[in-house]
Amino acid sequence: MAYGLNLGLLFMTRKFSRVCFTCFERHNVVQVQPFLCGLRSFASDPDDSKGDSRSSDASLTPPFTSPSLSHRASLLGRRRPLSPLERLSQLLPEDTLSQEVWDLRDKRNSEVDSLESNTENDVKQNCQNERLEKDEAASHEQATAHASVSGEKLICFGETLLAEYRRNRRMEFRKMFQLKEGLKIHSNWGLIAHDDIEGHPAGRILHTSMGIPILIRRPSLEEFTLFMKRGPAITYPKDASAMLTMMDVTEGDCVLESGSGSGAMSLFLSRAVGCKGNVLSMEIREDHYRRAVLNYQRWRSSWSIRHGEEWPDNVHFYHGDLISVGSQLSGRGFNSVALDMINPHLALPAVVPHLHSGSVCAVYQANITQVIDLMEGLRCSALPLVCERIIEVQYRDWLVAPSLKKDGTFNRRKAPFEDDDESEPREDTEDLTPFGDVPYIARPHPEQTSHTAFLVKLRKILK
Repeated sequence: MAYGLNLGLLFMTRKFSRVCFTCFERHNVVQVQPFLCGLRSFASDPDDSKGDSRSSDASLTPPFTSPSLSHRASLLGRRRPLSPLERLSQLLPEDTLSQEVWDLRDKRNSEVDSLESNTENDVKQNCQNERLEKDEAASHEQATAHASVSGEKLICFGETLLAEYRRNRRMEFRKMFQLKEGLKIHSNWGLIAHDDIEGHPAGRILHTSMGIPILIRRPSLEEFTLFMKRGPAITYPKDASAMLTMMDVTEGDCVLESGSGSGAMSLFLSRAVGCKGNVLSMEIREDHYRRAVLNYQRWRSSWSIRHGEEWPDNVHFYHGDLISVGSQLSGRGFNSVALDMINPHLALPAVVPHLHSGSVCAVYQANITQVIDLMEGLRCSALPLVCERIIEVQYRDWLVAPSLKKDGTFNRRKAPFEDDDESEPREDTEDLTPFGDVPYIARPHPEQTSHTAFLVKLRKILK
């Protein structure tokens, strides 16, 4: 009966329950325990809260001082599994609970607090240990990689670097930048601080703020000329290599270049002639002249930081017109000449007398109409030049890659079998990847390099 009475009290109001308890006590129906002498007030009436202290007799009031309201609120507000006795006691007025109930709550809360604090400390300690292990593993791996390669230098501030990101066999992001302290690489795939790049070896993959892997490496001379800041169109590396072959430039040669542009051809000539040779580069436009000088100095400074030695300072830029200038060429002879001009046939009478006999003058022309004007100018002039070749250099990129399924796994070649039983793959060979088991895709790349220029090879011949 007492159990049913306790359940019924859950659905009673405070005043009605007080009346029922008084009646039951007078008729000796139930003996009220100290912790069951009232219910918690759920009303917001201030008069109801004042009447709690006057409703019960002094004999039923427990002889102890209850904990403070803030302490009791912290105890009652904690979310944790409760026993049936604790759930029932939370519905009763707090000032009517016995000392045993408060001792039980304090013991239970202290155990929960200690358990939670220990668990939280264990989680933090485990995370810290894992982070330390990862850092030690990364540092050990980096140190091992550095020790295995002799003569390798780490990336330093001031170098020119190249950042690349490939996805699905396509180049999604490529940027050339100079490493400076305090700066960041900005892209649609996140940020990378320059301070995080310094000290790593070249060719390392770093992750952006969005977790995208970016390859950081040093650019080659070909890539530097393609991604450097430019004013006019550059001499593309494929055409520059063909011109160097035409001119047969070797170390120690003296080469004349007209039309510095952005300085691409000047850099290739500088590397070809070496420390013993020299290049005279002339540009008629002042803005192009400044751009060529800046790109040349930027490459030299990055090279000196990377290799610890100076790039040969063998290119002398000059701002002027090759047709009208005479003091710069007087008394000098050239092993070869490279012309990148709109009207090269007008400058040939001033160049040919300083060109060695049997040497080559390579002309870079953007369209075929300029080549026709050059040929007509040679026909009408009495210059000792012979046109040997007119070519257009074209590269055709190919896509050669393993065949993949939609889920990213490799396709497998299916060899024909005579017996049906042997057509099914065996269990012992499923995990093996024998050579030649994966088919490849081989086709021309969908993105091809378009037309760049025509190259004309002129040779000086004495009659």
